Amino acid sequence: MTSEDRAYGAPARRPAEDEVDVVAEDTEKTAKGGKDKKKGSFWKELPVLVVVALVLALVIKTFIVQAFYIPSESMENTLLKNDRVLVNKLVYHVRDIERGDVVVFSGVDSWDGEVQIEEPSNAFAAFFRWVGTAFGVVPGEKDYIKRVIGVPGDVVKCCDKQGRVTVNGVALDESEYLYPNDLPSREPFEIKVPEGRLWVMGDHRSVSLDSREHQGDPGGGTIPIDQVIGRAFVIVWPFSRATTLPIPDTFSQPALKAAAAATGATPLLAGFAGAVPLVLWRRRRLSRR
Repeated sequence: MTSEDRAYGAPARRPAEDEVDVVAEDTEKTAKGGKDKKKGSFWKELPVLVVVALVLALVIKTFIVQAFYIPSESMENTLLKNDRVLVNKLVYHVRDIERGDVVVFSGVDSWDGEVQIEEPSNAFAAFFRWVGTAFGVVPGEKDYIKRVIGVPGDVVKCCDKQGRVTVNGVALDESEYLYPNDLPSREPFEIKVPEGRLWVMGDHRSVSLDSREHQGDPGGGTIPIDQVIGRAFVIVWPFSRATTLPIPDTFSQPALKAAAAATGATPLLAGFAGAVPLVLWRRRRLSRR
């Protein structure tokens, strides 16, 4: 500073080091304030994010894919107790249910539960039970999982001379999925599956309360197709058992498909057989006139 500056009382300049300290302090305060605002906004947005995630999950669960908990041994060893599977809810909008599909269906107002589940003690517990069921964390009280053996029009019978289940007279080789050393069925049965219904059985036949155990019910043990929720197509938990659930090869037998086609054609052929004599009788009557 010059002598003239001092003479006229000009303010003294601060050292450059002081200016740097002030700027750094202001920047630090600003940064801390920004972090606090971000933390506050995150906690405010978190409930919204949770609600949105739940809504999206419920939409997906309702219309596309749903997780299900396996509560019993009725599908061993294909599915073990406490497994979780994903169920495709769209597949039967683009194709029919096929023999060999593993399906989840509702037994409301029809079958009794295979596993007894305690009722929630209060509304709070009921809500969390509903959420757990929706996301496959706990079992549904009236949901069942079985393998489709017969579709509408099929004649399902047990057993042939080798003790096998037959569909339309064609024997099934069930060794691919049947529980080891289990018989295809301990009880003999024979049924023609009505229209709009399915004959279903568990893979662990000796413990499965399936269509065989409900032959005295309306439909002779078959279940309504409109009660089917979807097709189980993959095991997702535990990770060590993660795998897909394809249709076993025995259901791809050409003879099985041919027999089904013949079974479906029988009413049509019978109709033609009955119509031919009527047409010939009418022609004779017209010619006499």
